[in-house]
Amino acid sequence: MDKIQKPYMNPYLAGFLLGLVMLSAFFVTGRGLGASGAAKSVVITTVGKLASESIADNPFYADFFSEGPGPMKNWLVYLTLGVLAGAFFSGAMSGRLGFKVDKGPRISSETRLIFAAAGGLLFGLGAQFGRGCTSGAALTGMTILSTAGFVTMMAIFGTGYVIAYFFRKLWIS
Repeated sequence: MDKIQKPYMNPYLAGFLLGLVMLSAFFVTGRGLGASGAAKSVVITTVGKLASESIADNPFYADFFSEGPGPMKNWLVYLTLGVLAGAFFSGAMSGRLGFKVDKGPRISSETRLIFAAAGGLLFGLGAQFGRGCTSGAALTGMTILSTAGFVTMMAIFGTGYVIAYFFRKLWIS
């Protein structure tokens, strides 16, 4: 028996609502949103737990543990947990909750997951080098009319468009 799924939200309405969320974030917290900072906090905490004796000698890691409540008390961690909880709730409410791998007809689920993990790793590295991810550098930057935000967004989508040319055969029949 197939589940009855609600249709996706109109993308223009979703974009407008995302803009309201960005404005609310600036109004409430005084800064924009970003998700890669939460991943960074998790990685730094993990390194701190696994190699606690060596982080004191590393200035990059030592700064996160020398003062303050620690990297996991970063508000971006709680923001990301809220996004995950909201996504779970939204999926449950719309009848889309479950495990599945979206893929094209010419790619196996395993290969799709490997490509997704590799893409996520590359995007995470890029976010670290660029000092922000799509939401932090691009959306927040565009919200404050920063040239760097617009350039970042164009670079992200332009690169995706170019790279998609090489992988499109995996997605079309």
